[in-house]
Amino acid sequence: MNRILIVEDETRISSLLVKGFQAASYRPFAVASAHEASIALGAGDFDVIILDIGLPDENGLDFLSRIRLQGVDIPVIVLTARTSIDDTVASLEGGADDYMAKPFRFEELLARVKLRLRAEPTVAIPDDTELVNGPLRLELLTRRVFLHGKEIDLSAREFALAETFLRNVDLVLSRDQLLSLVWGFDFDPSSNVVDVYVRYVRNKIGHEWFVTVRGVGYRMPAAHTLSTFSSPV
Repeated sequence: MNRILIVEDETRISSLLVKGFQAASYRPFAVASAHEASIALGAGDFDVIILDIGLPDENGLDFLSRIRLQGVDIPVIVLTARTSIDDTVASLEGGADDYMAKPFRFEELLARVKLRLRAEPTVAIPDDTELVNGPLRLELLTRRVFLHGKEIDLSAREFALAETFLRNVDLVLSRDQLLSLVWGFDFDPSSNVVDVYVRYVRNKIGHEWFVTVRGVGYRMPAAHTLSTFSSPV
């Protein structure tokens, strides 16, 4: 029976989650602070973590970053009343596997938990050591990016997005495809997280490398088709 760690300080929501997961034949364990969550993680094995951001003793995102640095790779679903795109991006960049805003429907949360449990961890074996498009080069083993020989500093999510484009040069990628390939789950279709991250990468690598296909998504053109090679902004 799968064990679920619920990190939520609001008693009503915590109780609802415990009852819901018990009814669905899971073993939930609820705590109300980051400190209690750390103790629970050290004392037992969990399969999924449901994490609130607004904890009484520590910001939930700080807690998430800390346990990721400690090597905890348990899937984490952030459940919070903070709904801005900045909070969403911060959660995903901090190591969250999924994000849900309050108020929420338990049935949807349960579906996302099942999705996380079905996902088996895999070891990524690159089919090559680097991806190249003209002067743009990604080193897959070192996770470094270079443009005209100059290294570009990308976050982990930005690198994953750039890698996806370089693996699909000249192909139009829809927002839904990018969400699936880069984030690995079905995201709220009303979210603009893809557009936000494309903007981030454009600003670092160059706007010319990411063409907007209106009503569909984005495309990275082959370097030889560009009139000039972009330099970092």
